[in-house]
Amino acid sequence: MTKRNKIIYWIATLWLSLGMGSSAIVQLLGLKAENDFITHLGYPLYFLKILGTWKLLGIITILLPKFPLLKEWAYAGFFFVTSGALASHVISHDAFKDMFPSILLVLLTVTSWYFRPADRKLSIAHFNNSIV
Repeated sequence: MTKRNKIIYWIATLWLSLGMGSSAIVQLLGLKAENDFITHLGYPLYFLKILGTWKLLGIITILLPKFPLLKEWAYAGFFFVTSGALASHVISHDAFKDMFPSILLVLLTVTSWYFRPADRKLSIAHFNNSIV
């Protein structure tokens, strides 16, 4: 991995972690503004607790070394959550300013996943070792 790619990976991953972490905290706290926002999109309030919890677990997973299979699941989860949020905003005809955080988090998720170091990727060897 080149130094440039490592820098891109860590910048994207740290910004992704900050974005997911801050939104997870707001969701878990159940602040009125966030409650109003999620109900405007048509989701029940309990959905915030589920999202917030999974986001925090995903952040831990992508930041810790090892566990490449869990990392793939975390990145997939982040992609589904952020692209789903973007789709919800589009369907609700929200303004671009409301869509922008979702767009940014989708881009950070893809960038972090693409530039992750080899030791954080799932390889064929992982599958060969797990098949008995």
